[in-house]
Amino acid sequence: MKILYVASEVAPFSKTGGLGDVAGALPAELAALGHEVKVVTPRYGSIKTERLTPTGHHLELRFPFGVERGPILSLRPSPNLELLFLEHGHYYDRGGIYGDAWGEFGDNHRRYAYLSIGALQAAQRLGFVPDIVHLNDWQTGLTPVALQRAYQATALGRARSVLTIHNLAYQGQFGKEVMGDLGLPWELFTAEHGLEFYDTVNFLKGAIQFSDALTTVSPTYAQEIQQPEGGANLDGLLRRRQGVLTGILNGIDVHEWNPETDTYLPERYGANELKGKAACRRELLRRFGLDADTQAPVFGIVSRLAWQKGVDLLLEVMPQALQADIRFVAVGSGEGRYEDGLRALQHHFPGQVGTFIGFDQGLSHLVEAGADFFIMPSRYEPCGLNQMYSLRYGTVPIVRATGGLVDTVDGGMEGDGILFEAFHPAALLAALRRALALYAEPERLRAFRRRGMGRDFSWAASARKYERLFASLLTQ
Repeated sequence: MKILYVASEVAPFSKTGGLGDVAGALPAELAALGHEVKVVTPRYGSIKTERLTPTGHHLELRFPFGVERGPILSLRPSPNLELLFLEHGHYYDRGGIYGDAWGEFGDNHRRYAYLSIGALQAAQRLGFVPDIVHLNDWQTGLTPVALQRAYQATALGRARSVLTIHNLAYQGQFGKEVMGDLGLPWELFTAEHGLEFYDTVNFLKGAIQFSDALTTVSPTYAQEIQQPEGGANLDGLLRRRQGVLTGILNGIDVHEWNPETDTYLPERYGANELKGKAACRRELLRRFGLDADTQAPVFGIVSRLAWQKGVDLLLEVMPQALQADIRFVAVGSGEGRYEDGLRALQHHFPGQVGTFIGFDQGLSHLVEAGADFFIMPSRYEPCGLNQMYSLRYGTVPIVRATGGLVDTVDGGMEGDGILFEAFHPAALLAALRRALALYAEPERLRAFRRRGMGRDFSWAASARKYERLFASLLTQ
């Protein structure tokens, strides 16, 4: 198959969250399966051009506000995989991807219309006729609209479109004046079959309406977004399209996240020989200024400090949990109130709590390896990655039963993790107490660790599911 993959961020070149990780990994796995894959993404100012090669082709997109032009740059990591970077200094050479310290950029509708429509024109310029056009989140929301409305009479018209929703909360919502600004036909400004959303324009809604198939990043999240509580006001539309909606669990990079080869660790280890995990535990405690020889259980988090992640619930529960002889380490950054909350927790519990406000890749790996338990009390979690890292490193995850956390963590008596249902302090506290009981039974704890380390969360398994979905679309 020929696959055109469009994403607003692609790791390691650009990343704000899980979308970047997926866009960096899934196309490579599909290419490894023998498919010809071209990934289209912006060339942000943070992406160095030394490794990129000019294709000799340029985009020329006409909008009512003017003609936008820019070169197409290329990088070919493998014979079947080519990354195409759309260069546009005014749109993409800025201090952030979607916004800066003052908020989201005011012209994001133009910036991602250029990506959405430019991806199709780039394919034309390079003579690439895809079988599948794979889109990701609202930033590519106009691609399936353009594919159906403007490209039907071209060679691209036979392509089937697939939209992956990574997080339904982010929808690309703009004032209705963008219809005229972008030259979108006003007949598309309808609630039933168009982009209209409570008298605004919603890019994600348009993509949901016009794509041939929809996927989300876990099976449980695919069900949750069809309910009013998790549907972000699009649940009705998603129920209407449930026949083309599939949940495919994200994978993880099993080469980067491998305790047997991880260069960030003081000692490597595997499921059959866990001795190195104790060395990682000591180093973790030392790095946070805590007693490295304590026998107390170590609880850890690595998280974006945001409302979605349930950090407020964690901060409410930890003072009571720390009345027991436990240690708690946290790595993350985000909303100031949560950063301040973690600092206050460390201040009130010196010798028990260590915090690092910011992002440190090596320290993140060390938390996954050195902690005994990893806490994820999310309000909602489309997929989640850290619980899979934890399982792979023999660190028992304590997670709320939502989204991809349900699909990856076995909370049974002979499972590999601990789940709690209600988003409530009592429920999280009870889960922490179950963890303490498990820690008091070393053989049972060891069995939990080994079961988790035996799970397969590789991208290869996920890629094969996408491959089957694509093939089914081409036979319809």
